Amino acid sequence: MNSELDDFVNQLQDEIYNETRQEFGEIAYKRWREPKFMGRIDMPDGYAKLTGTCGDTMEIFLKFENGRVVAASFMTDGCGPSVVCGSYAAELANGKSPEELADFNGDMILDIVDGLPKDHEHCAFLSAETVKRALDDYMGKSVKE
Repeated sequence: MNSELDDFVNQLQDEIYNETRQEFGEIAYKRWREPKFMGRIDMPDGYAKLTGTCGDTMEIFLKFENGRVVAASFMTDGCGPSVVCGSYAAELANGKSPEELADFNGDMILDIVDGLPKDHEHCAFLSAETVKRALDDYMGKSVKE
């Protein structure tokens, strides 16, 4: 009996993976399965937490040295596309100066993901806006120092 149940569960999981791959595309699917830069950074120099209109919450953590992001990470309680977009937002933020981050936008993430369904594109803009708010946090702290 366990073997039949295991087979059923495995078949169902494969169907979910195949449907997700078809809907989101190969790039987003791979990043959803193996997100990069996920996790908290202790004592970040810049931090922001935003909740989008869909209810997903995105957190971005930035660590700066010598005027550049040396570590960026994200956390989300959102859907798969939120994970994908948060992961790419953190990746794109790494190595950037504050000036470069000021120009950061959701279209940059969508260009990389290449194929996110229209009804999930807002995840890219939520991620980008959270990066900009984390930059604002960093800049505000820098002014105080």
